[in-house]
Amino acid sequence: MLQFLKGIIPSKSDREVKRLWESVARVNEVWESYKKMADAELPKQTEEFVARIREGETLDEVMPEAFALVKEACRRLLGKKWTVTGLETTWDMVPFDVQLIGGMVLQGRRDAHR
Repeated sequence: MLQFLKGIIPSKSDREVKRLWESVARVNEVWESYKKMADAELPKQTEEFVARIREGETLDEVMPEAFALVKEACRRLLGKKWTVTGLETTWDMVPFDVQLIGGMVLQGRRDAHR
């Protein structure tokens, strides 16, 4: 009987993962709008996030937009090269959805330790 109920009633972990995937969908939705922004607008978004947090918004409320901004910054850096510790390095990273979930989990844990 217990096994039957487990199949019907989602566990706490299942519910949390579903919530995180919904947040990832929101990040990707916002990310689409950030693709249209000029490069000079991106740092202004960060300033806006800081102001909103100072005015009382929580990190969770700002997080989807902040993660989308990071994802867009990463996309714009694709192919750029830097010398790091004497080696030329080419930027080739844009966060995958599962990496966004990892960041969200880490953010949540950081908040829990405040």
